[in-house]
Amino acid sequence: MTDHLTLLQMNDSHGYLEPHQELFYAGGGPGYRTAGGYARISAIFEEIRDAQPNRVLAFDCGDTIHGTYPAVQSEGEALVPVLNALGFDAMTAHWEFAYGPEQFRKVAGRLDYPVLAVNCYDDATGNLVFPPYTVCETEGLQVGVIGIAATIVDKVMPDSFSKGIHFSLGNEELPGHIAHLRDDEGVDLVVVISHLGFPQEVKLAREVDGIDVLLSGHTHNRLFEPAIVNDTVIIQSGCHGSFIGRLDLTVENRRVKRFDHDLIIVGEEIRPDPGVEELVGKVMDPHRERLSRVVGETRTGLNRNTVIEATMDNFLLQALIDATGAQMAFSNGWRYGAPVPPGPLTANDLWNIIPVNPPVSTVEITGRELRAMMEENLERTFARNPYDQMGGYVKRCMGVTLYCKIENPPGLRIQEIFAGGKRLDPDAVYHAAFVTGQGVPPAYGKNRENLDIRAVEALERYLVKGPVSADLRGSVTAI
Repeated sequence: MTDHLTLLQMNDSHGYLEPHQELFYAGGGPGYRTAGGYARISAIFEEIRDAQPNRVLAFDCGDTIHGTYPAVQSEGEALVPVLNALGFDAMTAHWEFAYGPEQFRKVAGRLDYPVLAVNCYDDATGNLVFPPYTVCETEGLQVGVIGIAATIVDKVMPDSFSKGIHFSLGNEELPGHIAHLRDDEGVDLVVVISHLGFPQEVKLAREVDGIDVLLSGHTHNRLFEPAIVNDTVIIQSGCHGSFIGRLDLTVENRRVKRFDHDLIIVGEEIRPDPGVEELVGKVMDPHRERLSRVVGETRTGLNRNTVIEATMDNFLLQALIDATGAQMAFSNGWRYGAPVPPGPLTANDLWNIIPVNPPVSTVEITGRELRAMMEENLERTFARNPYDQMGGYVKRCMGVTLYCKIENPPGLRIQEIFAGGKRLDPDAVYHAAFVTGQGVPPAYGKNRENLDIRAVEALERYLVKGPVSADLRGSVTAI
């Protein structure tokens, strides 16, 4: 017996309710154009559903209710009506925990579909915080869906994200749930929706048999072609809602016999769904006056699409040094933040750069600590074992020049490192500015201080001095 099923994937939309600038690559180099918007995503979903009634399932791989001003100010709640209108069948999570587990549970309880996490446990009881799986029925098929939340929430994120809960990798739990779904529930297919990151998920698929499809998240990969690993079809679909993944499956005897994949660009040519556009308007309208205010100009296109150094973070770090007079500055290697082409900068752009708006902080750090901190970060970014990769991109830094061998073993990647143009002195104490505990983790430095200025205000003050240039300068160079 042959059946057909279409899976739709959104991942890492980061609260981008409306169309925005996105970076696109071409033979002549990258360029900017408008993409995304939940109303356009809804229109894509509805067109596909109308063409194949009862044969379409839509999944959200997380990083959804955090990342923009309206999302953060409402602690995720503003997005609930819009997400319910999109009609997902299940989701998993990562930055959703930024508001604390209790708030996320509250938001999850208002969604019309389940949050799934096979690897998120309550500290007090040892029980799972969310269901590990659900079974979705389509025309002729039963589909078992297992969720895996980001395992780094309690390892490298602020402590408040994981208050009272902890996370495993999920690889040990998966086989039992797959067997249960296949043998006891009698499902035709097993789909895993994950937020571990593409390298981790490739390893997971190699190790765990029986996953028919794995919908990947976290690392913002644009997979124009699926990866096939141990008979598992893996897709991931960019970020910021600029792309939607479509996977059309032909199923015979409880196995995928054929598939077609399309990474759909959510472009301006797509006519928005009027109902969802109205819902988005209700969320955005109270904030438009505040967010549309022009606060300055950038001569450099700002983005976070690059692993080792990024122009968007160079702008942020320049503002931190300007606000503090520090010798150097650090921020986390975040991936989120819609690109900004050269030209005017609005308040909305600044909130997209750093939506949590943390205080600007300073710390005294020795050269020895600084080197150890950067070695730790390089390992978490480039670990040979994907399961040891814990975070975003390389830590962003300014006032430091570092040359590294990415392929070297842990703790031995840095070849040379300079501070203020001089070779780093292990015993010297440096005055550093940073934002969040991911910029300079608590284990490093002393005399930490949160200043009476927050990140967005620091960015605005810096822009008052004139147009910003934030070109790549080789602060970290792979050699």
